[in-house]
Amino acid sequence: MLAIKIAQIPFRQYLLASTITFLPLLSGCTTTSSIPVGGSYTTMESGGMEGGCADGCTEGYCGAEGCGSEGCGFTGGECCEVPRELRKTALPEYRIEPPDVLLIEAANHLRPASAPILAGEPLLIQVNRTLPADAKEAAVSQQFKTINGTYIIGTDGYVNLGPEYGKVLCSGEPLQEVQRRVETHLNRILKKPQVMVTLPDPTTKQMVSGPHLVRPDGTVGLGIYGSVFVAGMTMTEAKCEIERHLSAHMHAPEVALDILGYNSKFYYVIADGGGAGESVTRIPCTGNETVLDAISQVKGLPSVACKGQIWIARPAPECCRPDQLLHVDWRGIAEGAQTCTNYQMLPGDRLYVKADRFVTFDTNFAKLTAPLERVLGFTILGNGTVRSLQQGAGGFGNNGGGF
Repeated sequence: MLAIKIAQIPFRQYLLASTITFLPLLSGCTTTSSIPVGGSYTTMESGGMEGGCADGCTEGYCGAEGCGSEGCGFTGGECCEVPRELRKTALPEYRIEPPDVLLIEAANHLRPASAPILAGEPLLIQVNRTLPADAKEAAVSQQFKTINGTYIIGTDGYVNLGPEYGKVLCSGEPLQEVQRRVETHLNRILKKPQVMVTLPDPTTKQMVSGPHLVRPDGTVGLGIYGSVFVAGMTMTEAKCEIERHLSAHMHAPEVALDILGYNSKFYYVIADGGGAGESVTRIPCTGNETVLDAISQVKGLPSVACKGQIWIARPAPECCRPDQLLHVDWRGIAEGAQTCTNYQMLPGDRLYVKADRFVTFDTNFAKLTAPLERVLGFTILGNGTVRSLQQGAGGFGNNGGGF
């Protein structure tokens, strides 16, 4: 006979340990933390904010300028300088970071006097007092004795002035040096020639115009003119740096700079999943969003959200200073149209939506009891299988005895 010994599980001890583990959740999920507000520390709880005010604020009163209406009833005690729906602030001067897109327009593309003349470029050369031409000579012979036209620098670096005057090495030299070389060469053939060498097209080969992406290394490419590091700079600083870089390739460059794509400044909406992880949504910051706008970007509060535990975590500008936490009264914003806690979202803010404590408790308790459920399930299944086998064996014996 098949016999299976089923171990007895001390369920009372297991239940007692579970109760002790989740006792804080059963008593409430209110989290308390020290919050710096306007240079002072306050305490954030699920029911609101309490504590001291910054200089210029009155305990239990937001102020008509801060809330938009006098006596709104908000007993927060936050500093009135915190930007909110009816008292927004302009963001500080924008700092360029990857992967922003810059619109760069160079208004002046004249090449500088020191720019070298390269092979393949045209030169306008005009010379007076050249060799006299006889009217009886062929037209081609007369043209060979005249130097007045556009001459292309060959791939060998020489400019060919015709069979009567020969070649002059010009590649890689600035315009002033090219004219000096042509004069020196013609003085060997002509008597006191008058030479003028100019560029038919004095502009640069490549225009600097259009959108330019800021690379991950913080530089922006300018084509054949190289790249410029602009990360962390304001638009004024970046404009000066680009003009300084282009001054080596252009004559007195003037650059118009604007930002075509603001791709580096974000704020985050973090929703607690009630023990099942957290979801993070990154939203571009345009400088005008409030808490209500941020929640609308994520299609509202999740079903497990606790409306009494929503706050903004704002990083401090310096590492040695504490971060700022601003409690959000969601019911007041959504149901009462209150603007006291409808704060303006700034770049880098974290809007945290805490999950309901009962949902969190249920999820955590399910994680703890899941192994027990599996063990009991296997136990019950094994017990049922043994009984079925025993009943089947007994019925077969009775039938066999009857034969």
